[in-house]
Amino acid sequence: MQLVNEDIKPVPQSERTWNRWNFAALWVGMCVCIPTYMLASSMISAGMNWWQALLTVFLGNLIVLIPMVLNAHAGTAYGIPFPVLARASFGVLGSNIPAMMRAIVACGWFGIQTWIGGTAIFAILSIVWPGFATLPQILPEWMGVQTAPFISFLIFWAVNVFIIWKGISTIKWLENLCAPFLIVSGLALLAWAVTKVGSLSVILEQESQLVTFSAFFKVFIPMLTAMVGFWATLSLNIADFSRYSKSQREQQVGQAIGLPPTMALFAFIGIAVTGATVIIYGEAIWDPVALLSRFTNKTVIFGSMFALMVATLSTNVAANVVGPANDFSNLYPKKINFKIGGIITGVIGLFMMPWKLLADPSGYIFTWLIGYSALLGPIAGILLIDYYVIRKTKLNAKDLYEKDGEYWFTGGVNYFAVAALIIGALPNIPGFLVQVKAIDAASVSSMWTSLYQYAWFVGLFVAGTVYFVLMKMFSVASEKRPLKMAA
Repeated sequence: MQLVNEDIKPVPQSERTWNRWNFAALWVGMCVCIPTYMLASSMISAGMNWWQALLTVFLGNLIVLIPMVLNAHAGTAYGIPFPVLARASFGVLGSNIPAMMRAIVACGWFGIQTWIGGTAIFAILSIVWPGFATLPQILPEWMGVQTAPFISFLIFWAVNVFIIWKGISTIKWLENLCAPFLIVSGLALLAWAVTKVGSLSVILEQESQLVTFSAFFKVFIPMLTAMVGFWATLSLNIADFSRYSKSQREQQVGQAIGLPPTMALFAFIGIAVTGATVIIYGEAIWDPVALLSRFTNKTVIFGSMFALMVATLSTNVAANVVGPANDFSNLYPKKINFKIGGIITGVIGLFMMPWKLLADPSGYIFTWLIGYSALLGPIAGILLIDYYVIRKTKLNAKDLYEKDGEYWFTGGVNYFAVAALIIGALPNIPGFLVQVKAIDAASVSSMWTSLYQYAWFVGLFVAGTVYFVLMKMFSVASEKRPLKMAA
């Protein structure tokens, strides 16, 4: 049984060349994207004022930075990617459970970002070829998409696949190149809004519609959870990048510089520009593509859409391809390498019909972001407890790639971790079913729907606690059991 290939084996010290600025650039490239803009501006639509929305974004990113840096430690210490790290807690074969859960979520994100990038392609092609937007409909009605937008989606999909095929070194180059361009582009959009309205203070004068603490809290908690869920995927698989870091300090400082400040800056741009659209157009336009389509200068539209395309590309290939590519490679190392895993990601993302996921901003926040955070929170809890509490950051790197080694457990699976994962997700299931309208809200206690607003936090705490208790109980009776567990 082959449990390793060139892409998931430990990165040798000579190839660990990423410094803090590479990590900062990585986060700038991932944070400056349309979903960040939409998440922040949708908080305004929910009734928050600018500083309440900005506080929610910044606090959420400070919270998620903690597991981000903690989970990055193993990558830097041992040069291993996320699915290999998961072998220590879930077992050499059991690691495919969290890896596939993370991978499918990333495929959905890949599809969302690719669709958004496709809208920029659509705008550019419509300028060059005015008849493009009115191409006859040839797609079946059940797909829910028009011909021209779908063609644009496929073009941007092909660009992403090309970058994937070039490998991780090209992704690093892309992020370093795009970071300064993206910051300048965002500031240019902010400058347009301020100039158009006349003053930044005018934009920020909008008062909160949440006049009581109770009203604010009911919006704040699910928004905070969604904000944490926004990067819940990366907080799991950050080892896929930190394995290339020169040192722990480089990845820690780089992430601290790159993540919360960039998210706060671009969220503020989204907040301010959305606030400006209320004054300029009489309505809150939370989608920047829809906003830019109202411009009349074709040169400005072309340049703006190009910037959006670059922003989306830099986010997509880093945040939504590297992780699942390694996850799929871990599933069958003998046949699937990084490139093939990336192609699999792209194909699944295409078939998930992302235009339907983005059809409603409330569904984007409450169904997609919070829903998958309910699944990824438990995985984060198990990984953190295992690496820091159970193993004290000490791993047997060789046995992570061995059958019948220290992490083989029972047939390659640690069923304690699987049980903790299931138990950690259970409290969030009733609230999720209500949210997706699978069951009526009146049929379940309001406690469950309220608990669902804390989905990521609940899953992390419950799963981590259950895993710790089970592992400690086993360690007491280890001499009486046939399983092989690491101390």
